[in-house]
Amino acid sequence: STTTAPTSPSAATGSLQLTGEIAGTWFLASIQLAGREAQAVPAGAAYTLTLADGRVSTRADCNTCSSTFTVSGQTINVAEALACTRAACPTMAFENAYTSILSGASAVAQSSTTLVLTSSRGVLTFTR
Repeated sequence: STTTAPTSPSAATGSLQLTGEIAGTWFLASIQLAGREAQAVPAGAAYTLTLADGRVSTRADCNTCSSTFTVSGQTINVAEALACTRAACPTMAFENAYTSILSGASAVAQSSTTLVLTSSRGVLTFTR
């Protein structure tokens, strides 16, 4: 596993073209809470992130969440009031950590197959 110190999204530079580069559906590969080791998605659990038209929707195991987002430069800001269903999933602790890291401003690093969101809360790594 990888240990990286999460950084502030304000440290990012450059520009992000949301519509062509990060829009669409991504599959969560791992989370890393600030100061902790990276954790892979629990076996059998499904975590996805879909970005489209200023809306974010995510599947967090047996729950779904949605909200709005904005992009400025290399920073994405997901509204902190994620509206989520509240079923008791077997991966609840992982889900709570995931939604906590997702909400708020994060620096974006992206390639054709990888999306990494980094903030002081932690790091989310997605693949296509």
